[in-house]
Amino acid sequence: MSNLRIIPRLDIKGPNLIKGVQLEGLRVMGDPQEFAIRYYEAGADELVYMDIVASLYGRNNLSDIIRRAADRVFIPITAGGGIRSVDDARHILRSGADKVAINTAAVARPDLITEVSRRFGSQAMVLSIEAKQVAPGKWEAYTDNGRERTGLDVLEWICRGVDLGAGEILLTSVDREGTRKGFDIDLVRQVSAAVPVPVIASGGMGGIEHFIEAATAGCADAVSMADVLHYNRIPLEAIRDAGRQAGLAVRSI
Repeated sequence: MSNLRIIPRLDIKGPNLIKGVQLEGLRVMGDPQEFAIRYYEAGADELVYMDIVASLYGRNNLSDIIRRAADRVFIPITAGGGIRSVDDARHILRSGADKVAINTAAVARPDLITEVSRRFGSQAMVLSIEAKQVAPGKWEAYTDNGRERTGLDVLEWICRGVDLGAGEILLTSVDREGTRKGFDIDLVRQVSAAVPVPVIASGGMGGIEHFIEAATAGCADAVSMADVLHYNRIPLEAIRDAGRQAGLAVRSI
C-alpha cells in the first residue's frame, strides 16, 4: 500500500491565498508563498493550488505563484483553475507544477483529459470534481467553483474521466467545504471503490478524527485540507503523528 498523503490546499484569488465556506464568502489569508514554505517545512507531502476565479475570467494566474513556490518547495505541486487546453497545461507544468487539475474544461470537452494525459502522462492529469449531494448516495458534478450545475452524475463522470486518461481524482464536497464538519465519507468511499486511481478527499476537515475517517472509512489515498492549517487550528505535524498512531501509512519525516 502506498503512503497516505497529507496535502494542504491553497485557494488563490489574484495574488492572495483565500479561504471560503462552501466555496463562497472568501477571506484573504495572505501571501501564498509564506504558507507554502511553512507547509513544506512542516512535512506536507504535496501542495494543491487552485485559482478559484480562473474559470470565471477564462484565465489562470497561477504561473508566477507556482514559479516562486517551485524555487523553495521540493514536493509535488498540483495546479488547477482555468486550464482549458494542452497549451495551458504545458504553461503551468513549465512554471513548476507536477500535475494539472482540470474541471470546467473537461466537462465542456472530455477529450481534453485524453489529450493532456497522452502529452504529459496520466499521472499529470488530475480530474477535479466539485460534488453536491442531490439525493441519498447520489451527487451531481458542478463547475465554476460550485456555482454551475453540469447534470453529470459524479460517479459516472469520474469513471468516464478515468477511462479517458485521468490518473488521479481531486474530490471536493461543496456541501462540506469550509464547514469543519468532516468529509462526506459516503462520497469518498463510493468514488474510491469505483476507480483504480488515487483519490484525494477535499472539503470539510475540522479535526484529526476527520483525517483518520477519510483514510479508513473513506479509503482515500490522500487527504487535502485548508482551513485547519491556514488558521493554525491543527499543526500539520499533529495530523501526521495521529495518523501514525492510528496505524495509517503516513510518510515518516
